[in-house]
Amino acid sequence: MKLPTTFENLIEEANQLDLYKKLIQQLNKDFLLANVDLDFHEDILPSSLKLLLHETVFRLIQEKFTEYLNLLYIIDVSENQVKALDGDDVLKLSEDVAFLILRREWQKVWFKNKY
Repeated sequence: MKLPTTFENLIEEANQLDLYKKLIQQLNKDFLLANVDLDFHEDILPSSLKLLLHETVFRLIQEKFTEYLNLLYIIDVSENQVKALDGDDVLKLSEDVAFLILRREWQKVWFKNKY
């Protein structure tokens, strides 16, 4: 499996394989497990998904850091990938982490579909 490198590539691949709704369901499942109050509607537009996820990650980093770390743990985002990001700009960091979250959730959905 070759992982998408941009948000647009990820969404395009999810739509081509008809797995976009499954991606949303996986996000909702993991956010619920992490006790983060966010529930995406299955018909959410990709642009809205990106914006909401970015805003939520930003808020968690700023206000609820423990919950942020718990979310990353539940979703199983690579610690090394997060550490490799530039933490000086929290807005950019939250955008990059939101993509890492989506990419990890995409891996789960893709593998469940494939095997």
